[in-house]
Amino acid sequence: MRQGNKMSCVWAALSALVVLFSAEDALGKTVTGHFKSEAARQQRGQFITKFMFQGDYGLLVCRLEDWALATEKESRLLLYQDMDLDNLSCLQRLSRAEISISLSQEETNQTIPQQPYPTAWHALYADRYTCKHSEVIPSHADLPFTVLMFNADSAGNPLEHFSAEEAGLHSFYFVLLLAYFIAGCIYMQPLYQALRKGGPMHTVLKVLTAVQAFQCCSALCNYIHLARYSRDGVGLPLMGSLAQLWDMVSQGSMLYMLLSLCVGWGLARGKKPGSRPLQWERSRASTAGCVGAVLTQAVLLLWDQYSDSEGELFQAGLSAPALLLTVLRAALVLLLASVLYQVTSTERSALKRDFYLCFTKGCFLWFLCQPILSLTSGLFNHHQRDKVVAIGVILCQSISMVTLYQLFLSRSLYWEVSSLSSVSLPLTMSRSSHRGGY
Repeated sequence: MRQGNKMSCVWAALSALVVLFSAEDALGKTVTGHFKSEAARQQRGQFITKFMFQGDYGLLVCRLEDWALATEKESRLLLYQDMDLDNLSCLQRLSRAEISISLSQEETNQTIPQQPYPTAWHALYADRYTCKHSEVIPSHADLPFTVLMFNADSAGNPLEHFSAEEAGLHSFYFVLLLAYFIAGCIYMQPLYQALRKGGPMHTVLKVLTAVQAFQCCSALCNYIHLARYSRDGVGLPLMGSLAQLWDMVSQGSMLYMLLSLCVGWGLARGKKPGSRPLQWERSRASTAGCVGAVLTQAVLLLWDQYSDSEGELFQAGLSAPALLLTVLRAALVLLLASVLYQVTSTERSALKRDFYLCFTKGCFLWFLCQPILSLTSGLFNHHQRDKVVAIGVILCQSISMVTLYQLFLSRSLYWEVSSLSSVSLPLTMSRSSHRGGY
């Protein structure tokens, strides 16, 4: 299929972009790198990592390969809680550190004070050259380091690599994968039979199934990454990047399908009133518009992911790509609402209107869950916001997928809306007046 080949090229390009833009996670709980005097001077303290400690027995461990050089440079590791340092001078910024750790040993252990509630701590590196711009930085080699940060585990020992905003995600992905497995065991066979028999919505069913498979792959990659992460604080960055890639592919596939259906829907209604709803439009103009929207969303998602990994200190509020993504999704919702109004205002069949409304609800839930959850997450504590958005989006999009599956596989709705009425279908949503016939 031509469209399939085109989309394959798009996904291949996205894969290359993800590999190119993948960066070392600055928020990792086992961080390796180099302390650099030049970077510390330019940034008024070289940003190392961030960790959200909670409860008692928080621990930071710093290991150096050349502690003698660190002693000569008067190297320090500075820890800050959430606060605004942008308007402070270099000396004021260094003096505001809640904890200053002198790096004069091969391994330095620092216990974090008791936290009454989860608090984010930021680690910066500084030395004798950071604020003394008149001094020339000697051509010393950079200092290789390893920084580990721990929270207390269930037994009270500082062995937990997950910070407060990540705690519980590992268990969530395990439950999600278990739910996918159970649903697959129940519905895989009847869905496979439905796909083999075809029908007017065969392409839609294939795309929905592919999107669900992509989401399952993303959840599996996240689970594998977090399982390893819980042991060493590093995880498998490649699996994390693959999880983002699968999620991006699922978002793009869903967007392409819904735009193709909506654009074709409006064109079909204008050219052939009374024809089957949700026609898959294959014209060059509509295909170009759909692919353009998918690529725009992909670029914004990559930009958002890349900006999060740059380690900007004390960044607050929504980022520019996140705001643009919200605007894009709002525009798509307005497009869909406009098409819905045009169709339902002239539609006489109550069954078809019900079909259109169910389709629109599923689309609205898919597109609006991200911005709505991002806005409402402000009602929760800071360490809960990311988890609320991540878990909420997955659950809402899963509900959207189930709604669309029920819609396109329901024999009662398609009895009049389409010719898909002779297939043995799962996830039926039959009306009471038709139950006796099935």
